[in-house]
Amino acid sequence: MHLPLPPPPLLLLLAAVAAATTTFRPDWNRLQGLARARVETCGGQLNRLKEVKAFVTQDIPLYHNLVMKHLPGADPELVLLGHRFEELERIPLSDMTREEINALVQELGFYRKASPDEPVPPEYLRAPARPAGDAPDHSDL
Repeated sequence: MHLPLPPPPLLLLLAAVAAATTTFRPDWNRLQGLARARVETCGGQLNRLKEVKAFVTQDIPLYHNLVMKHLPGADPELVLLGHRFEELERIPLSDMTREEINALVQELGFYRKASPDEPVPPEYLRAPARPAGDAPDHSDL
């Protein structure tokens, strides 16, 4: 009788990481009045998180109403804020790729400029804020 060999430890580790990684799905009811956001993180944490560091250093300057805030010892989070700077949601970024973070920020309605110096078109000056009733249809989420 031949018994199957156990999977190599690296495969087990990769499977565990893949199972633990989930993509954030916004709660659109909670995000009514979303007006701006900030990424909170500690510089030391960014050194070990190359994907998040690339987003922070290269992509944040391209987004309107999205800023970076350094907090000592903080794990990277996207903090979504309302018109009066009230906190609506915190999204951990540590397990996300640069591509996933960019897709999320754009899905949330943040305007991405072609270059940091490019002016924001008038229709996007208040982005990602949307008038009441103008929220995207996310009934499939």
